[in-house]
Amino acid sequence: MDRVLYLAMNGAKHVMLQQATTANNLANVHTNGFKADRAAFRALPVIGDGAPTRTYVVDNTVGHDLSQGSLIQTGNVSDFALGSPGFFAVQAPDGSEAYTRDGGYVLDNNGMMRTSSGLPIIGDGGPITAPTGSSIQLGADGSVIAIPLSGTLRTPQLLGQIKMINPGPKEVYKGEDGLFRLNAGGIGVADPNVKLVSGVLESSNVNSVESLVQMISHARHYDLNIQAMQTAKQDDQQATQLLSMN
Repeated sequence: MDRVLYLAMNGAKHVMLQQATTANNLANVHTNGFKADRAAFRALPVIGDGAPTRTYVVDNTVGHDLSQGSLIQTGNVSDFALGSPGFFAVQAPDGSEAYTRDGGYVLDNNGMMRTSSGLPIIGDGGPITAPTGSSIQLGADGSVIAIPLSGTLRTPQLLGQIKMINPGPKEVYKGEDGLFRLNAGGIGVADPNVKLVSGVLESSNVNSVESLVQMISHARHYDLNIQAMQTAKQDDQQATQLLSMN
């Protein structure tokens, strides 16, 4: 009875973890550039007396779905997205280099290019800063060009190039802050094959309908495990009563 109770309890626990992951995905269905998380588990055999077919669940590495979300035309020159697999580099709050696909930028009071969440966008020589009184244009290779809005000589000026990398889906992990980093640590190498698309934003790749169906499935699996725990408890009580009568 104890084994049945433990197996059911273990199953209910991991279903709750799956449900939390799916709920987080649903909460970010409208977050630009968000990549859905995937909760993966694996089964291990139960060691001890009894049938060798018995298994229990243990945590496995939580992955993510890096498939591209839909590109939404905004017409805003400060919006951009990546039209190919990969990421662009930002400076994380701790000063380290991290990666994201949540495109678009704003200029702070010092002219530094930042994401909508306030993270500095990293170029080939560090954060990119634009001079005041200029219009910014982005190239497909990530180049940032400033064009003066006043003066007789309005010569375009290359400010830098947004660093874009494509290390491969198995080479990165997503941190609790939603930013990606290299599994091996360090910083990635710029990849010229990653292309930037200006005037668009990448939507979340979460399928809301599929996630809702998964939530229903998680709830049913959780109920089944709870019922198994209740059944094990009832069987144990009945067995105790029989032994007391004897």
